Amino acid sequence: QVQLVESGGGLVQPGGSLRLSCAASGSIFTIYDMGWYRQAPGKQRELVATIGSGGKTNYADSVKGRFTISRDNAKNTTYLQMNSLKSEDTAVYYCYSRVVNTSYRNLKVWGQGTLVTVDS
Repeated sequence: QVQLVESGGGLVQPGGSLRLSCAASGSIFTIYDMGWYRQAPGKQRELVATIGSGGKTNYADSVKGRFTISRDNAKNTTYLQMNSLKSEDTAVYYCYSRVVNTSYRNLKVWGQGTLVTVDS
């Protein structure tokens, strides 16, 4: 069993910053890429950012220059630093990870989601 636990969401004013964290735990052999999706009310889930095991990153155009994804492989944790937040960034943010568990099965695991609200 592999779990992802997210933290760091909340209410922030436009122009403000938040940092999300996502820690993987359980029967992990290795972790490939990690990343974040988000889903705003009434909209489909969309990719926000990903980071590979070697540190290669990918961002949605809407967040480039404002969001930074990073990871700490020793802690099996990924972070999403969100700056210059806009009202349109309001969404539930979901962490995901592609892992190989200790039974050598490839899994895509999701976190429970954390709400980010950008509002004055």
